[in-house]
Amino acid sequence: MSGIKLLNTTVDDFSMTELLHQLKRGVVFTPNVDHLVRLQRDQEFFDAYQIADYRTCDSKILFYVSRLLGSPVCEKVSGSDLFPAFYWHHRQNQATKIFLLGAAEGVAAEAQRRINAKVGREIIVGAHSPSYGFEKSEAECQKLVELVNQSGATVLAVGVGSPKQEKFIYKYRQQFEKIDIFLAIGATIDFEAGNISRAPTWISELGLEWLYRMLSEPKRLWKRYLVEGPAFFWYVLLQMLNLYVEPFAKPVNQPSSLQNSSQPEPSPQLAKPEPIKSPPAKTDLTPPESIPCDSLLI
Repeated sequence: MSGIKLLNTTVDDFSMTELLHQLKRGVVFTPNVDHLVRLQRDQEFFDAYQIADYRTCDSKILFYVSRLLGSPVCEKVSGSDLFPAFYWHHRQNQATKIFLLGAAEGVAAEAQRRINAKVGREIIVGAHSPSYGFEKSEAECQKLVELVNQSGATVLAVGVGSPKQEKFIYKYRQQFEKIDIFLAIGATIDFEAGNISRAPTWISELGLEWLYRMLSEPKRLWKRYLVEGPAFFWYVLLQMLNLYVEPFAKPVNQPSSLQNSSQPEPSPQLAKPEPIKSPPAKTDLTPPESIPCDSLLI
């Protein structure tokens, strides 16, 4: 699988069709401008990104920037496009059972109803909208894990917003007993429930979906797009000039803390005994036998 190095992550280069055929198990994240900016300052978010098996191009802006950098990705594969394509691709696959986790109370359940009616079977086997700030409660997170495990789901679609959804998957992924595929899908559950309308295709193709969303939810999104977002272009410029420095890169020769802690303490050096001095040997002052010069040639 090829991809483009963009700042301190990699964006995979594949089409929607290729991804749907390849995706049998693993973690799927969908990098966009907001993710790329956050990856410059959030160590935990950066660590979560390291476990992603697939990083799809979620933004038309990233799509254009990849061309500017000389390594174009073939297609934008956003989470809100991937998820409906995924459940439709697996509509006849009885082994695919999806759990929806996210959105406001009642929204995930409505998305479940709509998707199952569209597909014609119970492909969504469970849905739950966690409380606000759930990620700060270990007890609630454990209840979510138990709820998903009891559902028998094989796919977990988490739509609680970034970076919560990526960090949640990173922290708890090994506690889910039957989940083969983790999808971080942002506002997709709201889209599927009809709670929020998506931008028209022509706006998305122009790379202006961010503007449409900001005008739809100005109080929540204005800072992300108008204050934090523009920093992305500065970072890209630095990368083009070979001046970009990865914020969380470790020095190549610096041993890890684990290696340091595992090194045994040097044992104290025992004093070496004084060598016994023997009497000086008699010096032979007889000059050595001369050696012909031609015998030194090899």
